[in-house]
Amino acid sequence: MEKPKLSDNFFLNRWQSMGYAFKGFFYLIRNEKAIQVHFSMSLIFIVLGFVFQLSFYEWLFQILALGLILSIEGLNTAIEEICDFIHPDFHDKIGKIKDISAGAVTFAALTGYISLILIYSSKIIELS
Repeated sequence: MEKPKLSDNFFLNRWQSMGYAFKGFFYLIRNEKAIQVHFSMSLIFIVLGFVFQLSFYEWLFQILALGLILSIEGLNTAIEEICDFIHPDFHDKIGKIKDISAGAVTFAALTGYISLILIYSSKIIELS
C-alpha cells in the first residue's frame, strides 16, 4: 500500500491531516469496544451535566476528564495494534507492553471517573 501524499500547501496539508485524524476517531468509535463503553459513559455524563447545571469549571473538569480517558484508551488501542503487527503470536515481552499500556488506561479512567464522582456527589448532596 502506497503512502498517501500530503499537499505542499501548509493549510491544505493541515486539512488533510485532520481528515486522517477523524478517520481514526470514527474507526475507534465504530470498532473498539472499550472506546464505545467510555464514549457512551461520556455521553451520559454530558447529559447529566445539563441536568445538574454544571458550572463553567465543572464542565471544564468534566471535559478534561472524559477527554483524558478516551485519549489514553485510543493510545492503548494503537499500542496493542502495533504489538500485534510486530509479533502476532503470544510473547512475554509483548504481553508486558500491552499490560503496561492497559495500566495507563486504568490510571486515566480511575482519575477521570473519581473526578466526575466528586463533581456529581456534591451536586447530589446539594439536592438533599
